[in-house]
Amino acid sequence: MQLFQLIYNFLWGDLVNIPLPGGSSLGLSLLIMLLIPAGLFCMIITGFLPIRLLPEMIRVAAEKDVDPEKKSSVSGLETLIVSTATRVGMGNLVGVVAAVSAGGAGAIFWMWVTAIIGSATAFVEATLAQMYKEEDPLYGGYRGGPAYYIHHLFAGKKKKSIMAVLFALSGLLCWCGISQVIGNSVSSALNNAFNVPPLYTAILLCIPGAYIVLKKNVTVKVLDVIVPVMAGFYIFLTLFVIINNFSSLPQVFSRIFSEAFGVRQALAGGFGSVLMNGVKRGLFSNEAGSGSAPCASASADVDHPVKSGLLQALGVFIDTIIICSCTAFVMLLAPEDFTAGLSGMDLLQAAMRYHFGEAGVIFIAVTLWLFCFSTFLGILFYARSNVAYVFGDNWTSQTVYKALSLVNLFIGCLAAYTFVWDLGDVGIGLMTIFNLIALIPLSKEAVRSLNDYEKRHLKKKQEIKLRNVV
Repeated sequence: MQLFQLIYNFLWGDLVNIPLPGGSSLGLSLLIMLLIPAGLFCMIITGFLPIRLLPEMIRVAAEKDVDPEKKSSVSGLETLIVSTATRVGMGNLVGVVAAVSAGGAGAIFWMWVTAIIGSATAFVEATLAQMYKEEDPLYGGYRGGPAYYIHHLFAGKKKKSIMAVLFALSGLLCWCGISQVIGNSVSSALNNAFNVPPLYTAILLCIPGAYIVLKKNVTVKVLDVIVPVMAGFYIFLTLFVIINNFSSLPQVFSRIFSEAFGVRQALAGGFGSVLMNGVKRGLFSNEAGSGSAPCASASADVDHPVKSGLLQALGVFIDTIIICSCTAFVMLLAPEDFTAGLSGMDLLQAAMRYHFGEAGVIFIAVTLWLFCFSTFLGILFYARSNVAYVFGDNWTSQTVYKALSLVNLFIGCLAAYTFVWDLGDVGIGLMTIFNLIALIPLSKEAVRSLNDYEKRHLKKKQEIKLRNVV
């Protein structure tokens, strides 16, 4: 436990402290010092793709890429839904609440900035995952992810790459830890809202979870239903709150931007807290650079690798710019005196109570259940390719890992073991490091693929325009 705590502090603790005016300081962890420069690098080499090609991302999301005759294939849109299921989870509720509690409204602005930067990283890693995907002999369709492009970079024709194995094991470690966090979060929420005993919550989560994840190729179909419904309903309720409090909206934006640049916070010695809480929670929420989402991207049956990259870049926008903002607006549109002195989930529940009465508290509990359950299904979809890379193509290893995750989900509902939570954080931190080691040198291949896609797409548009003229 001490060893893992040491690794956790090395990855997530403040390695560098930069003094700021007003007596505050800017603490930089190793992962922030890696992810932000990597994101800026990807932004530059892709020609500011997240801004430049946003309409193209939306157009690709509306396409039907999969061949209906290939029953085991997964479309690009379906992989976007899977990755959105894991991103649109606790980070959108607990993460945003933590950012606002610790860093104030200004932290939201830095979450938005982090999302734009992170979407460029998400594009590169998802495109590479598509370029180095393999046929999946167990589930059908394709499989891949960072373990496979890391293998290409370091192992070549060798059977295994140590770096790729370390990435895969880090992912499996992370997702097992997250399973317990999911169980505990849902159990606490249902107990607070409905007085549901933790054992009942464990049964409510594990039985349908076991049916879905242990049955071949059911996960994606279930997520296809859950994710659009839960995200759509959450956005709808937020729009209701915004419309109902429309006159207060300019004040909310004014508060976000004024606190983001820390005029008041700098004088109070808190600008570093505003900036870093927004950045940290933004990275935690959108997962860009960690190598998680590419495990889903590789399974997409698309006619060009760049399409998968564009979809994952869009996924980061959906997660942070839309869903996280929904949570922020719900909190910030409640009067400050109504939420004064509150933090954590108490802050969000008080805001929901203000907007919807006691029904708001119940709604947050149900929403957290749906968000967390979809996250659990999503991470087990991710785990398929990592299990296959380390242990080979066999149902035994796939089933053992799923059973282990279900056990962790069950245990998490009954008790909170912070050590296991730290395992999840250590796992995602190590994943990020191993992923970025390969991502930067391989990024030029993603750029070449992007150039090829843009040339083809531009040519196609010119041909259509010419036909219309004729």
